[in-house]
Amino acid sequence: MKVLVLGAGVVGVATAYYLWKNGHEVTVVDRQAGPGMETSFGNAGGICPSFAGPWAAPGMISRVLKLSLQSDSPIRFAPRPDPRQIAWVLQWMRNCTAQRFRANKLCMQRVAHYSYRCLREVLAQAPIHDFDFHAGGVLQLFRTRAELQLGRLSAQAVGESGVPWRLLDADQLAAVEPALVHGVAQVAGALHMPADASGDSHKFAGQLAAHLAQHGVSFRYATRIDALEQKKGAISRVHTAYGAMQADAYVVALGSYAPLLLAPLGLKLPVYPLKGYSVTLPVTDPGQVPTLSVMDEHNKVMISRLGNRLRAAGMAELAGYGLALDPARKDLLLRVVRSWFPEGLDWEHVSFWAGLRPMTPDGPPILGKARWSNLFLNSGHGSNGWTQACGTAKIVSDLVCGRTPEIDMQGLTVQRFGG
Repeated sequence: MKVLVLGAGVVGVATAYYLWKNGHEVTVVDRQAGPGMETSFGNAGGICPSFAGPWAAPGMISRVLKLSLQSDSPIRFAPRPDPRQIAWVLQWMRNCTAQRFRANKLCMQRVAHYSYRCLREVLAQAPIHDFDFHAGGVLQLFRTRAELQLGRLSAQAVGESGVPWRLLDADQLAAVEPALVHGVAQVAGALHMPADASGDSHKFAGQLAAHLAQHGVSFRYATRIDALEQKKGAISRVHTAYGAMQADAYVVALGSYAPLLLAPLGLKLPVYPLKGYSVTLPVTDPGQVPTLSVMDEHNKVMISRLGNRLRAAGMAELAGYGLALDPARKDLLLRVVRSWFPEGLDWEHVSFWAGLRPMTPDGPPILGKARWSNLFLNSGHGSNGWTQACGTAKIVSDLVCGRTPEIDMQGLTVQRFGG
């Protein structure tokens, strides 16, 4: 069967991998000049199934409103005269209940842990070796006793699913991550999630795409995707800047841009961009920077060691599709990094980046068949795209092949929104 994958981010490339393994003729189309050039390019690097959970949570409505009034807040909400944004926010608010939060978090945990197993499967089968992978776990750092208590409750909840965790006091941190002794930030304690990892999703996507290209998968880069054409209950072709393309099946893996492609067909996909930022600094002294990924819970900033680089990423701005770089966000990220790791970094050569996280209002991604017989969705991964990429790719590939996925699809399809 001939399959077109629309989107060459880490999710799209991983989808192409599993489709190729199942014997399909695969073509990947993307508007960028290469793989992993948008959301996959400068994200935090965390592969964190233990942390997977929805942004819609009890207390988040008041917290977002309160933080949006602060000039240096990690969260910003800029209301716009945009019906899609308004509809998304209303759905998000309805999911900020304890009952829905629990159901959505369990769903995301199910996908995330399955995805990590799939990633290890890919690494065992494909020649991908240099994407700065580190499997030593993740530290969640708490600056206040209140944050520490919330962290303890969260850990106990995921521990019910068999996820390992260990609560550390301030004096125990150095034994797990020695570089933290150089920091000046106040710390009340930490949560160590040893089953988590980190790596560069851009490098991973590039190496996997190169491997696939050597084995017959076609990549059409620098090719703008303009529209889908439907006929008799199926997608008949994709219109691109370089002409129409046809296949037996089509997979939409376009992140935040998937709703824009699907809207003319009458499908209102509830995915909206949440803008984030990152800074990347060269490492000058490996002994003074972390080997583990660390999450500053107070500022919602994740710091990951990616080989000879250190990346810090965070912020959440619900403000449309703009990618303008705000210098104040760069300054905030650098202050957070300096408070934990003041030495061992080249502060004069900082790369600054912004990207869009494709968020669903409830948290889990949207996977599987839409209303057309040959159209499949792999979208809405939010801030967990790197964590969930390989698992959602395998799930969608199984569905394209007519197989039942290995994990329960409850809460993962577009049908939960009435689509």
